Amino acid sequence: MIEHPPAEFGLTVVSEPMTLTFHVTGELDYDTSGDLVHCVVEHIDRHPGPREVRLDFRALTWIDSSGLSALLMIHRRAGAAGAELRLDNRPGFLDDRLRLTNVLEHLIGCAQPLDAGTPEADGDATRAGVT
Repeated sequence: MIEHPPAEFGLTVVSEPMTLTFHVTGELDYDTSGDLVHCVVEHIDRHPGPREVRLDFRALTWIDSSGLSALLMIHRRAGAAGAELRLDNRPGFLDDRLRLTNVLEHLIGCAQPLDAGTPEADGDATRAGVT
C-alpha cells in the first residue's frame, strides 16, 4: 500500500479596502479548521468594516465535518460584522458535502449562483443531496 502524506494546509490573506480574501489550500479538517476560523476572525476584527469576506477554495483538497463547522462559524461572524460571505472556486466535493448537510444555500444565499444543472438550480430543492 502506498501512503501519501496529507496535503499541507495553507492560508494566504489578501486585504483590500472593502474585501478580505482568504485563499485556502490543502485539507480543511479537525486539525486545521481552528486555524482558518482564528485567522478570519482576527482579520475581520482588525479590518474596518469589510463588505465581503471571500474564501477561495481553488486549492482545497479535502474537508470534513470540522471544516464545515468552521464555515458556519465564519458565516456567522462575517454576518455579525455586516459582511457577506462568498465561497469562491468551490470544488465539486465541497458542494456535495454542503448539499448533503443542507447548508449550501444557507452559506451562499442568493448572492452566488448554484451550479447549473443541479436540482436546486432547476428549482427542485426536494432532490438536494440525493445521489
